[in-house]
Amino acid sequence: MSQTLYRKIVDSHTVFHVDEQHVALYADLHIMNEYTSPQAFAGLAQKGLAVRCPEKQMGIVDHVIPTHPVSVDKRTIFIDAAANQAANFRRNCQKHGIHLFDVKDREQGIEHVVAPEIGLIRPGMVVLCGDSHTTTYGALGALGFGIGTSEVEHVLATQTLVYRVARDMHIIVDGELPVGTTSKDLVLYIISKIGAQGARGFAVEYSGAAIDSLSAEARMTLCNMTVEAGGRGALIAPDAITVKYVTERIKDVSRDDIAAASKRWLALKSDANAAFDVTHRFDAREVAPFVTWGTSPDQAIPVTARIPGLPADAVESQNAAKALNYMGLDAGQAIDGLAIDHVFIGSCTNARIEDLRAVADIVRGRKVAPSVRAMVVPGSGMVREQAEREGIASVLIDAGFEWRQPGCSMCLAMNDDILEPGQRCASTTNRNFEGRQGRGARTHLMSPAMAAAAALAGRIVDVRKEPFHA
Repeated sequence: MSQTLYRKIVDSHTVFHVDEQHVALYADLHIMNEYTSPQAFAGLAQKGLAVRCPEKQMGIVDHVIPTHPVSVDKRTIFIDAAANQAANFRRNCQKHGIHLFDVKDREQGIEHVVAPEIGLIRPGMVVLCGDSHTTTYGALGALGFGIGTSEVEHVLATQTLVYRVARDMHIIVDGELPVGTTSKDLVLYIISKIGAQGARGFAVEYSGAAIDSLSAEARMTLCNMTVEAGGRGALIAPDAITVKYVTERIKDVSRDDIAAASKRWLALKSDANAAFDVTHRFDAREVAPFVTWGTSPDQAIPVTARIPGLPADAVESQNAAKALNYMGLDAGQAIDGLAIDHVFIGSCTNARIEDLRAVADIVRGRKVAPSVRAMVVPGSGMVREQAEREGIASVLIDAGFEWRQPGCSMCLAMNDDILEPGQRCASTTNRNFEGRQGRGARTHLMSPAMAAAAALAGRIVDVRKEPFHA
């Protein structure tokens, strides 16, 4: 029987069928952070259970860690509750023999940046993590998805998960992205078209000429934000770009074995006549730089457009009106020219080296507007070091950006990088929910290049226009 890539990966990791809809799914890798793991470890202790496969776990402190621009050896969590979380996580990892990227580790960073860059993510794997943006790994042909705390406990104890099999969705993107647009613009465009629940219950496979032309890191941005459309997974079939990215980072496998694995990876794809439950087709040439205006990632428009009027549906109209009120905006208002207070460039969506190169290209020789506080938080210690070697950090600092240590930072208000009520932020993150970056804070999602241009102008602007692009 012909199969999709998603079903091939699920079937190859099915230990047994629980019922018609559920399987016991084997996990090749389980990633944990200090925020979603404490109750899971406590559950193991109460039951007297050990971690079944410590070598298939990875721990990392990323959500609560401060990103102050101090040397790595001086990094300290000053908030007592957060420090206790990190200390408890450290004790649990040490007790069970799990490798931990701790507060003062030079390779510490955001889990979804670190795992691929150190070669842990490989095509055909199943990767689980107590974080919804685990869908990122689909960029490398791995099935990744977030799980809850009780499921974290189950994976620690058994290395399996009772998993409800998703339906298949195919999103085909034809054409070529126009100059000045990125995969961040593409995914915001797609979410705005299918809605915040448009992929609910589905594993999404992306294909098409526009997807083929994306770098591995750009694909990570696309797969990372698929969960914002409700997707339970995101996948891109491995190709030469995938194999090059993965093989350059693997350190624990011989060259001969990598060569043999690469052949298998390139064969890992949906069958030509595989049936998908739903198919969407988009034209990349229609994509412009996108900006969110509301409090959901699907409330997004091209930077050249005006905020839409209230929809006819009563519930949607109420939601839109509430979002406009929270954001301090009006239907019909232009998004281009909207003044901002803060720029945040970071997160598991857009804090990789390619993102920082794009920012440096925009700001080189220019200055951040006096009215704006602008921060760049690299996705990992390795990204930070590479940016410093390439001179990117100097460009950003000279322009007036704060160059900080890695972590989730202002993506979410769980550390001391928090916006004040009413502050408006141009952000490269993945969510613009009410209070996501601080109580009463207003978030506009956009690409790194768009955020960089906003920092310089002090307002949301079209990065395709002068002085950024002639």
